[in-house]
Amino acid sequence: MNFDKLLVATKFAPPRIGTRYIPRKQLLHHLRNTQHCTVALVSASAGFGKTILLVQWRQELMKSGAEVAWLSLSHEDKQLRGFCSYLLAAFQRMGIQIEEDMLQESSSGKSLDAVVAVVASEAEKIAKELYLIIDDYHYVEDPWAHRLMQKLLDHCPANLHFLIASRVSPPLSLRRLRLVDQVAEIGFTELPFDLDETRVFFEQNLSAVKLTADELRLIHDMTIGWPASLQLIAIMLRNRPQTREKLHSFLWRSTDLQAYLAEDVVAHLPSELTAFMESVSVCRRFNAELAAFITENDRAAELLKRAEDESLLIYRIESDDRSPWYRFHPLFGEFLASRLAHRGQGTVEALHRRASQWFAEHDFLVESVRHANLGGDLDFAVKAIEHAAPANWSLSYISPMLHLLDRLPQETLFAHPKLFFLGCLTYALTAHPGEAEQWLEKVRRSDAAKNPAISSKLALADATIALQRDDSKRAIDLLEPTYYNVSLDNRFLRYVYLSALAAAYLAAGRLSDSRRLLDDNPVPPEDRDTDVALIVESSRAGIFLIEGNVKEAARVGATILARAETACGRGSVPANLCATTLSDAYYELDRIDDAREVLANRTGVLRSSMPDVMARASLCHARLDMLQETPDVAVEFLQTQVAHFHSLGLDRPLAYMHAEQVKILLAKGDHVRATELVTKLNALGVTHRDAAGYRAEIPIIAALARSRLALANCNPGEALNTLEEVHRFAEKLGRARMLVMANLLAAIALADLKRHDEAAACLIQAVQSGATLGLVRTFLDEGERVSELLATLANNAALVATLDAPTAQYLDSMLGRFGRISPSAQGARKSNQGNASAQATLTPRELEILGLVSQAMSSKRIGLTLNITADTVNWNIRNILAKLGVSSRYDAMTWARRQGLIE
Repeated sequence: MNFDKLLVATKFAPPRIGTRYIPRKQLLHHLRNTQHCTVALVSASAGFGKTILLVQWRQELMKSGAEVAWLSLSHEDKQLRGFCSYLLAAFQRMGIQIEEDMLQESSSGKSLDAVVAVVASEAEKIAKELYLIIDDYHYVEDPWAHRLMQKLLDHCPANLHFLIASRVSPPLSLRRLRLVDQVAEIGFTELPFDLDETRVFFEQNLSAVKLTADELRLIHDMTIGWPASLQLIAIMLRNRPQTREKLHSFLWRSTDLQAYLAEDVVAHLPSELTAFMESVSVCRRFNAELAAFITENDRAAELLKRAEDESLLIYRIESDDRSPWYRFHPLFGEFLASRLAHRGQGTVEALHRRASQWFAEHDFLVESVRHANLGGDLDFAVKAIEHAAPANWSLSYISPMLHLLDRLPQETLFAHPKLFFLGCLTYALTAHPGEAEQWLEKVRRSDAAKNPAISSKLALADATIALQRDDSKRAIDLLEPTYYNVSLDNRFLRYVYLSALAAAYLAAGRLSDSRRLLDDNPVPPEDRDTDVALIVESSRAGIFLIEGNVKEAARVGATILARAETACGRGSVPANLCATTLSDAYYELDRIDDAREVLANRTGVLRSSMPDVMARASLCHARLDMLQETPDVAVEFLQTQVAHFHSLGLDRPLAYMHAEQVKILLAKGDHVRATELVTKLNALGVTHRDAAGYRAEIPIIAALARSRLALANCNPGEALNTLEEVHRFAEKLGRARMLVMANLLAAIALADLKRHDEAAACLIQAVQSGATLGLVRTFLDEGERVSELLATLANNAALVATLDAPTAQYLDSMLGRFGRISPSAQGARKSNQGNASAQATLTPRELEILGLVSQAMSSKRIGLTLNITADTVNWNIRNILAKLGVSSRYDAMTWARRQGLIE
């Protein structure tokens, strides 16, 4: 009898994955680096793309000449007989000869050692690398089957390798193999898509719907790149595109997702484990001790281990504790919480109260307050906050404090003066200046005002309110004497003082005072990763940005943002504040994809932050819309922000929104609407004519808009007169980018007046400053007129001769960005004619990469476009720079344009 005919042939063939799969470049790179290992384990819950990854790896192995066999297991293979039959048949398919009698004996549990010996001996005879891929190993239950697998791993020759995919950690002992570096592992933390893979997935699966960067980031943050959930979202958006408007709430309530989790993740679990996870889901993070206390289940540690071993969408998080801490995947946690709600509100509140008690006893006070709020134990929450204040307070208290303040009766607040003061500060820090002022007045009328420990800090609350009102002058007047004369008894208040005073100094143009303040008050190592200290450190990037040194702002900002996201989370206050500065710097450097990614799905910085943060984030968002969407989309967004800032009574951000609309409308040729907005800006300018600090910018914003309108209306003389005011302000307050912008507009006006020498002088000043600071978009966003003036300057050999080498090179670079070629470049091009080496020096792939660089793509995006890794992109770019003898990718791009090799 032919034993092989009794087996299902399709189990030896991998599934077809179609053409829309996402290449898992990083994971394949990891497998490539570990392909010498005896075994590779790919383990995660359902829907994480384990099978697709193995299919991709199989294709790569076969291309390399390896012998590869595939085996898909099913429920019928849980016992030794079925498993062994298919396993040994798979060995035969890769050329390992096994007698049919041995197949029959081994499948009944006999002669396992003999089978292992034959497999090892026969595999060693084959002069190839052999790979056996076993998918869905979690179906195997028989201990004898696991024993057979263990023996094969322990005794296989060096050329035989196993790849095992499973929803649970296989019960195999791999300690010895790990010690000799013979185990490769890919699990729950590695399998999810990264943001670029999520983007490519939706580009391939939603041809009729183009997600915005904000929507894409929202989806990625909610799903953490879980492929199955992304597939469900893609189907939902294809079938019900109207759900896009309420994407956040709809995803949590998705019946398709709920059904998937119920049927594919928890259906097979014992009721005790499911009930345990539902109870623990009240916590955002948990460990075994906490879980045992909440659930009153002394088997908590065992159940957590099982949940982890079975890859039940649970993962470990970094902690200094010896006991590991865990989180559920956000979507799975919501699913469990919705099931828990069926037990009744009383049960849920009781679990929260027990969680609050445990967190309080272990000095995790933020979480204690949160759970006390949710458990309805307001008295406990008040006591916890008072215990924390002032020494242990941090910005992480803001959210639970806001919830608590909405629920506490006024008499409770009066009975707790420290809580009353913290309430004032919380409102002041969260764009609620009106509420903060009311509370502060109540504090002053209460007995608390007689307490020096509180009265000495009221100036801080007043100053914070002033900053929310954009009144930086009042903030300085309040903070300077207080900071230098009052002893601060806790680090939280000290860092709030520092960050507020540094911001107020920046507003007043006192950049050296702001820098000196930070230098005189360095953050000690033990505080470096606290949220308020990170805000203080992010002020340094803000100083560079105000000065116009965008390269340094980007360098410092990227470092601090990475620390803030690691220590406090992507949605934290320090991460959001730093992201605003970094996105502005990236935009100026023309790193458009990076700017969009940094700013994506950070609605807080657009709606509920400090005025300066909201203004800068809104401008960057609108400018990105202008480049990546359409002018109408940008104008519509700006109009929504106009309404928002008007409702808050913030005239400076409002003025910036109007001025940006004027710029876009003039570019579209809509002079009527632009004139209407300039009229509104002029009225704001008159209102704030004698203002100081940030509000002093309002007349200047209006002046810039008037100058643009005057140029558009062919009135360069009026524009020039208006720009003198802008020029004086920018010089006085150290606003380098504003000064360059004023010089560019002045150069246009002077050229229109035929005062060409003066126009050239203004333009040279702008180019010299731009070269020093690394400015890009300030020039590009002024459009074709600046392009023409730069070309005229480059054609004037006498003027170019006055430029130093870096400035001349910068001029060439900017011309290249405008798609123009300078005379020096044309000369170089002519000298290269007849010499094919200039073009032949770059390979087709290198030219392809340069073409994508010219589209402002990041290395990651180029890699995804060309189906190569970001590391490979960077390696190619380094080769290009070395071959051409240039120092930046943009210089290389300019060279390629000169040669006519890219558009």
